[in-house]
Amino acid sequence: MAEMVSSNDFKNGMTILWDDSIYQILEFQHVKPGKGQAFVRTKMKNLRTGSTIEYSFQNGIKIEVAQIEKKKMQYIYNTGSSCAFMDTETYEQVEIDNDRLAWELNFMTEGMEVLIVDYEGEILNIIIPEKVEIKVSECDPNVRGNSTQNPQKGAVLETGYKILVPLFINEGDVIIVNTNEGKYCSRA
Repeated sequence: MAEMVSSNDFKNGMTILWDDSIYQILEFQHVKPGKGQAFVRTKMKNLRTGSTIEYSFQNGIKIEVAQIEKKKMQYIYNTGSSCAFMDTETYEQVEIDNDRLAWELNFMTEGMEVLIVDYEGEILNIIIPEKVEIKVSECDPNVRGNSTQNPQKGAVLETGYKILVPLFINEGDVIIVNTNEGKYCSRA
């Protein structure tokens, strides 16, 4: 029997099955207008498409809960069209098309541990660490006389991602990058 939840009991981060898709509740608010029925206004992310929608549920209606699993896996290699991940306990491998990992590929290095988000065998997405250590493969030369408040120069990471870094960073340095924003944090 599928687990059901009342719209009154929504929580941030909860995943539900609704309108033939899987949604994660990002925000919700109970609204009690002066006239009419109370309702729950939600902001939800479609875990299949990545799009975000807003929807108002009637107060107290039952919605099916989506049982999402998160498995720790290791990124092992890129075939050119997909990435291979391995469960380090069972040695089971899965491949995910590179099209679905466009942003994550900017920061993924071989051997990195990620979380694979899975619903009944369907891979919805992957979660990479918020901060990663990554090597600088190319760096623009320092520009003499650059006296702006926060002088930066262009650099290319080992993954090919272009980033701005402080002037003291050199080719071959390992830096820490915030993967949500794609920005330099500090030296490793």
